[in-house]
Amino acid sequence: MAKRQGPKGLDAGQPLDQADRVSRLPPVFAAEITGRTRDGELVGVPLDWTDEDEPPKLVLHIPRADKRQPGVGDHVLVKLDRITNARDFGGVHARVMKVLGRKPQRVLGIFRAHGGGSGRLLPIDKKSNGQEIAIGPAHVADAEDGDLVAVEIINESRLGLLTAKVVERIGSLSGERAASMIAIHAHRIPHVFPNEVVAAAEGLCQVTLKGREDWRGLPLVTIDPVDAKDHDDAVHAVADDDAGNPDGHVITIAIADVSAYVTTPSVLDDEAVLRGNSVYFPDRVVPMLPERISNNLCSLIEGQDRPALAVRVVVDRNGRKRSHSFHRVMMRSHAKLPYEVAQAIIDGRSEPTDPAHLTWLKALHAAYRSLAKARDTRGPLALDLPERKLMLDKQGRVEAVVMKDRLDAHRLIEEMMILANACAAETLIEKRTGLLFRIHDEPSLAKMETLRAFLKSLDFDLPKSGGLRPEMFNRILARFKDTDQTALVNDMVLRSQAQAEYAPDNIGHFGLCLRNYAHFTSPIRRYADLVVHRALIRALGLGDDGGEALNGATLRQIGEQISATERRAMMAERDTFDRLLADHLSSKIGATFKGRISGVTRVGLFVKLTDTGADGFIPASKIGADFFRHDEVRQALVGDRTGEGYQLGDIVEVRLAEAEAITGGMRFDMLSDGKAMRPVADGKRGGRRTRRDVTSRGPKPGGKFGSKYGRGGRKR
Repeated sequence: MAKRQGPKGLDAGQPLDQADRVSRLPPVFAAEITGRTRDGELVGVPLDWTDEDEPPKLVLHIPRADKRQPGVGDHVLVKLDRITNARDFGGVHARVMKVLGRKPQRVLGIFRAHGGGSGRLLPIDKKSNGQEIAIGPAHVADAEDGDLVAVEIINESRLGLLTAKVVERIGSLSGERAASMIAIHAHRIPHVFPNEVVAAAEGLCQVTLKGREDWRGLPLVTIDPVDAKDHDDAVHAVADDDAGNPDGHVITIAIADVSAYVTTPSVLDDEAVLRGNSVYFPDRVVPMLPERISNNLCSLIEGQDRPALAVRVVVDRNGRKRSHSFHRVMMRSHAKLPYEVAQAIIDGRSEPTDPAHLTWLKALHAAYRSLAKARDTRGPLALDLPERKLMLDKQGRVEAVVMKDRLDAHRLIEEMMILANACAAETLIEKRTGLLFRIHDEPSLAKMETLRAFLKSLDFDLPKSGGLRPEMFNRILARFKDTDQTALVNDMVLRSQAQAEYAPDNIGHFGLCLRNYAHFTSPIRRYADLVVHRALIRALGLGDDGGEALNGATLRQIGEQISATERRAMMAERDTFDRLLADHLSSKIGATFKGRISGVTRVGLFVKLTDTGADGFIPASKIGADFFRHDEVRQALVGDRTGEGYQLGDIVEVRLAEAEAITGGMRFDMLSDGKAMRPVADGKRGGRRTRRDVTSRGPKPGGKFGSKYGRGGRKR
């Protein structure tokens, strides 16, 4: 599997922490211009930096032929260029590709009525340091106490409060779904469909059987979460009757044919690529497509005729693919089964409402067991990442936090979707048709050096030679499974990984250990899948609605756009999770909780609570009286005098000191003693001194809860 080359000089003489931070960036990303070097060159920072470390600072270069010369405050699309040994900003250079616009002057916050008809804005941004913004009587507009509003800064003087005027009243936070509403507006997620888009969706007619194979008699079934509103995949399996393939299976995966309704060019397609993907909050969904399409015409509803693009795959007893073929069909789902119900029927713990369901599910499970053999042989990355779900009451507030069980029914669908995605990529490569691959690069050299040094602190030597493969990481995970370091090692392996993205240049998918992979199975909620559907229709002659072939430059632009919307959705979903949990716990100030250290910075610790998954910050000044150094290798804060240390992954007991639902921030006090650790030697890399009882040393923790530094972990 080929590795995409990073910026030149990434591993040449640079401090590891800087190179590691740069390696977390995608090759193309949005940045904000923040100032100039003493030589007059523009400098900036990445816009969507979510890790706990400070973002890398960039020296920005503008092509001479560019007529629009950006300035301080502009947002620009940049491409990593190189890293030099220059002293200014670590020598990280990026080339400006496009000017995106001026820095937004609008600030979101909660309006609080003040005396004399004036008001104050409490910004929702965690990075605001809790600084209020004054709003004069003439600029309050129709805002009422408790409203979420957008304001425009009038006076940016550093003397006294900032002043602003209300430019939009978004809504009252006393109603339901306030947390997701804040995230939608904070991340500028399009959530209201324009009238012309709604009209176009409402004007669509049901697709007919013409030009399609009639598969309505095939007992395809959907297996989804119990609360799923859209169903874009259905599956079926049967034992292969070919004597030359003993114990093999014929697997059919049918995917909603969104391309039959969302054609290009059209206003529906324009809106879909703008949104990039659906966004799933605990209390609502912001769909990529209007409900008429996503929940009706394209949803594979039980008992309803629906158009689909299906792939039929023949596998042997070990799950190895023998052949596959794509078909444009009319199908009818024969059952809608939640994961838990499907698993209970497979296990014999529940009787199906229709006896035929048991036959279908047994065949599907047998096919899955074959695919699981192929997966184990392939050796994809096997991280243990528990997933929590928020259960909300009728008012949209957290009622309970539950850990989602990983069932064979989940794995069954996952393996079949991976199989279908790989088949789509292989077919389009064979047909020499451009497509958007789902790519996942192997870890960078800088990240591997960080991981190697960390594992060395646990007396585990990571080989320096040989190619990188997921199985190497799986051996690391297996070595520390069911030990005190299990969670810690899982975290560090996760942090070592690159972030998956969409691109027309295929470098393979490292985590899945697949050379050819593209997203095909969720066109209702991902635009990338719709691009692949259209490419298959064109390449295989399955209709005249596949649109025009897209060149590499267009595919690259779309890939960058939807990779960015995916990251935007991830951050918005996470912010909503934080706000809902902060609101849930705000009535428990002073209560004690068990948690795990999920992040270590030189100014404090991040802790994730065991029961709820809520994240909070402990400033170093609130832990005790000692001089602490940040040991980057061991991911720990270690006391100079006592040798007492707190390390990533440690289980600790904390007291909830503050919880702010508006920002989602929480602050804890440490109750547990640290463990005995070797003090950090003077001059050792990463040995940054932090004085717990003197808060003026070092940078401010950023915001009321020190949340300027974000949280660790990346979605893959």
